[in-house]
Amino acid sequence: MVLLSFANTGCKKEQVLTSGGEVRFSADTLTFDTVFTAYASFTCSLKIFNPQNEKITLSSIRLENATSFFHLNINGIDGNTLKDVEIAAKDSIYVFATVNIDPQNQNNPYVISDKLIATLNGKDFSLPFIAYGQDAHYIDGEYLQTQTWLTDKPYVIIHSAAVDTDQTLTIPAGCKVYMNGDSRILVLGTLKVLGTKTDSVVFQGDRLDRGYFGNEGYPGEWGGIYFDSYSTQNEINYAVLKNCGNTALGAQPAAIQLSPDLVTDAVPQLTIRNTIIENSIGYGILSFQGSLKAENCLIHTCGAQALGILQGGQYEVTNCDFVIFSTDKINHQQEPTVALLNYFKNDATNEIFASNLNATLKNCVIWGGLEDEFFTGKVDDSRFAYNLTLDHCLIKTKEISSFVSNSGSILNQDPKFVDYINWNFRPQEGSPLTDAGVPSLAEDITGKPRNGATDIGCYEY
Repeated sequence: MVLLSFANTGCKKEQVLTSGGEVRFSADTLTFDTVFTAYASFTCSLKIFNPQNEKITLSSIRLENATSFFHLNINGIDGNTLKDVEIAAKDSIYVFATVNIDPQNQNNPYVISDKLIATLNGKDFSLPFIAYGQDAHYIDGEYLQTQTWLTDKPYVIIHSAAVDTDQTLTIPAGCKVYMNGDSRILVLGTLKVLGTKTDSVVFQGDRLDRGYFGNEGYPGEWGGIYFDSYSTQNEINYAVLKNCGNTALGAQPAAIQLSPDLVTDAVPQLTIRNTIIENSIGYGILSFQGSLKAENCLIHTCGAQALGILQGGQYEVTNCDFVIFSTDKINHQQEPTVALLNYFKNDATNEIFASNLNATLKNCVIWGGLEDEFFTGKVDDSRFAYNLTLDHCLIKTKEISSFVSNSGSILNQDPKFVDYINWNFRPQEGSPLTDAGVPSLAEDITGKPRNGATDIGCYEY
């Protein structure tokens, strides 16, 4: 009798709710941030909860619209309708959703909606689905000929794009460029990014669900911009490069990479002004024997150097901020913020490649969370010059090397940024940057006039 009693207890069936009851959803609305049309979206998820003490059977879970742009995976089963779905007492199931929106020939975002309906004992429980569709121009692994992009719709680059040899790509003010995965722009010819102080050109990853990345973005959402050795007369003005550096060609990841400048003209390979590079998984700017003119730029929060110069080259850098502190996504523990070397060592073969370095840093800030944020190095070979001039910069470093020319620079004084944790690198009242520079540029990165006593850095107090 005892054995029978235990057996009966073990075989007891779970009670099923056959009338009334309710289900609950893990969200009030399932919202997809802007989704590019004709382009599969990211996946959103939700839970359907059974709050009862009995098991329930949902007669169906479905989308209201039979021809919906949304697609479901319900409890591990693909399809927009699933019948007789059981949920144990006090348990839940997952529903995953994606959306693929047909182009509508509209320039502005538009709303796509539907409803998820779960039916329990004859009663419907619904959850709204909302997505914002955005038509776009798509570039998929193309070699681009001379052209000027439009500003009516964003550009989405898939599988990278290359500006072909002897061709020029012009990206005007207000253009928004979204990059997929490790996509990058390779410049064999010429790139002209012509933003303005009121309408900058923005480059960023194509995942627009900012909540997934913690709003400010995740380093390495896309590749970067890479300039070939024969690329020439490139300009970037008033641009923002966010969350890049996923891959690099022949080097560590970088937002911008310059290959050796093999064009014999007096024009820098790249002139970059009034531009912000932020949250790169690797370098901000990485140059191998390139040539660069940089003015009023802010390069911050990078996984490697904000400015990394290897194997020499030609550089003129004025009123730029290079700043790196650790974040929850960037680990700034070893790499100094700025490094300038006239050589490059191949660790695999121990070969050393060297070239002349000629560089001037004027009114620049080099700062961060390490004790020493500035590294210089030269090869022990008199054939290769190392000419670096520091002119009224503020630098966090233990010492300036004897082979570096330094005039009027401030060492190891806190620049007193307004709020470096939240990426506000403007100087506050009492900052040593104020009026400590030498006359240089007429305006700062925001277009604010610089008075006679110029501030150090890209921002004028």
